Amino acid sequence: MGRVTERRKVIRIRDGAVSTRPDTLVAEEPLEIRLNGKPLAITMRTPGDDFALAAGFLVSEGVLAEQRDLQNIVYCAGATVDGSNTYNVVDVKTAPGVRIPDITLERNVYTTSSCGLCGKASLDAVRTTARWPIADTPPVRVTPELLADLPDRLRASQRVFDRTGGLHAAALFTEDGELVDVREDVGRHNAVDKLVGRALQNADLPLSRSVLLVSGRASFELAQKAVMAGIPVLAAVSAPSSLAVDLAAETGLTLVGFLRGSSMNVYAGEDRVALRAAVGQG
Repeated sequence: MGRVTERRKVIRIRDGAVSTRPDTLVAEEPLEIRLNGKPLAITMRTPGDDFALAAGFLVSEGVLAEQRDLQNIVYCAGATVDGSNTYNVVDVKTAPGVRIPDITLERNVYTTSSCGLCGKASLDAVRTTARWPIADTPPVRVTPELLADLPDRLRASQRVFDRTGGLHAAALFTEDGELVDVREDVGRHNAVDKLVGRALQNADLPLSRSVLLVSGRASFELAQKAVMAGIPVLAAVSAPSSLAVDLAAETGLTLVGFLRGSSMNVYAGEDRVALRAAVGQG
């Protein structure tokens, strides 16, 4: 299995003084995801939780929705010419009867650690029909004070970030602010896939009473992953994209951005945020 971190020699310059020292870096390796034996996607990821990552990716693509949809996931033996296993190729086998959408014809399914899925043919191609509409009944209600506390709790749980400073993270919280799970990865979308994949493996989907927090920006890709998992609240410490806001408004997702200290912006789904004062018009 691949390591989460690796050591490299660096030249360190501090106040004009030059020295050499080993530095701890986050590992980044390709992972090929195969679906029923056929190559489907390649993502650059931090090794670890690979099966959960693959399962979560297929939830966001509309292939998997329940634990029973998944038969098994295995590393592919003989992934190289000499027959050795690199642990960089996984094959997901769906249960009999699971319908496989023709997603390979819609776009080039290549993912990177920075931008998520690339080469989307059109906006329509990524508006995958959600298995579970966001229907939190009764509606999840969170206070600004609860949201403001979440980034510090996420940061305190980032064990690998403490050693490398080079990882994104995603965390699931209950509507009461209890930390349920946290995953780290060089790609923010991979961290979310690992969370969702674990939830699928544990038969916890849909995550209709959950708050998803991501350590970076809120892209359309992350908003889509939240919607596909039935998550009603997505919060990010940085900015959302315009398409993320549009998707949130269309699907009923509560989207919070620039969550830093007691400050935050609510871009959609403000009915789930318990505001004490009336919102002024600007």
